[in-house]
Amino acid sequence: MSHTFTPKRRLSFWEVWNMSFGFLGIQFGFALQGGNMSRIFQTLGAEPDDVPMLWIAAPLTGLIVQPIIGYLSDRTWHPRWGRRRPYFLLGAILSSLALFFVPYSSALWMAAGFLWILDASINISMEPFRALVADKLNEEQRSYGFVMQTLIIGVGTWVASNLPLAMTRLGAWVKANWPDAPAFLAFSNEAPAGQIPPSVYAAFAVGAGVFLLSILYTVFTTSEEPPADLAAFEEMKRTSRGRGLETLLADVRSMPRIMLSLGAVQFFSWFAFFTMWAKATPALTAHVFHSPMPSKDNPAFDVLNGQYNDAADAVSAAMGTYGLSSMVFALLLTFVTARMPINRKAVHGVSLALGGAGFLTMFAWGPESAGALNASFALIGLAWGSILSMPYAMLSGGIPEEKMGTYMGLFNMFIVIPQIVAALGGINLLQRLFGTGDIAPMLLAGASLLVAAVLTARVKDGLGAVK
Repeated sequence: MSHTFTPKRRLSFWEVWNMSFGFLGIQFGFALQGGNMSRIFQTLGAEPDDVPMLWIAAPLTGLIVQPIIGYLSDRTWHPRWGRRRPYFLLGAILSSLALFFVPYSSALWMAAGFLWILDASINISMEPFRALVADKLNEEQRSYGFVMQTLIIGVGTWVASNLPLAMTRLGAWVKANWPDAPAFLAFSNEAPAGQIPPSVYAAFAVGAGVFLLSILYTVFTTSEEPPADLAAFEEMKRTSRGRGLETLLADVRSMPRIMLSLGAVQFFSWFAFFTMWAKATPALTAHVFHSPMPSKDNPAFDVLNGQYNDAADAVSAAMGTYGLSSMVFALLLTFVTARMPINRKAVHGVSLALGGAGFLTMFAWGPESAGALNASFALIGLAWGSILSMPYAMLSGGIPEEKMGTYMGLFNMFIVIPQIVAALGGINLLQRLFGTGDIAPMLLAGASLLVAAVLTARVKDGLGAVK
């Protein structure tokens, strides 16, 4: 049984900002995970080709958690906490705890387990944020709302990606200017074999705090409107009780056509970004900086490991550039979508093509031109900014509002399935098409984004060029 919602008024800038601000913390979690988990895995003994498999926890949890949370949040209403905010809060508490403890992993199985817990917890918070935009904003403002989320995500990506390097520099400053400082403030980028540097511990601790505080900000500054007909809403919950799996399967079978066409684009887009998160650190520390993770048996391990950690910090900081450029891109789109219609399909296709070019240019960089890596990631940020906004804006107008959380969760199958394919050997197999060099995974990521750009032309955005 469907139900109706209170008509939606046009929200102010600050109302949209407040309801989106929690994404800052979510992106701190994702950026710290994306920029540092491969480094942690390698530090604990993983070989570069083993790293994608260790990442499989992340997409598997998304495949399971997001549709379930979407289904449950559609059927939740609390007079004080609303529909989506209870899930924001639960996910934030669990994610903050997991983020804090990730660097304390002393073995590969422990790091993989923490990644599993972390990603499941982040997904509990993230999926309802997508649904909240569609809940609170009318069709005219939805592109604006999703772009605002992307703007905040860009800020989070840039700041969080630079945290390990910032902690290293802060530790060096403390050591030089405060001789009697407590030992825990002397964040170092050096550590014995098999141990994670203190600067990474500090970065994850800061990220945990930001995650929790930013979600709390949204929870306490944003209200949710109840269903217009609470009796009908309760009746829908009663009649669907005990039929959750059956209902979810029925919703899968009846996916709107636009979801399927966007799903093909999402598959290649997220294959590319998973490849980047899993392989950028080993690929770029070796190809660009000529400082791969050394063998523990190497007599010069201490020197080479220091060079590797410096290179890993530099890669993480360069990856932050894609968050910065996505932020600028989203800021531009925020101004545009607040004032005029845009052709969402064209914006998305061009952005994906530019991101693909960003990955492909990495082949040309070496130690003498490492700074140019920022330009490559800046192009990638245009694709990232579009991926986080345009598909959701196009999708939200083509699905029933009473199933918004469910379908947003199901749509994420097209995000997690390509990541599972990549983790289960897709990267290691397909990167061979681009040779045996260390940079091959980044070339694979670029080609994947170009395929996604071509497939965008097949999307039937039934609403045309709308806000």
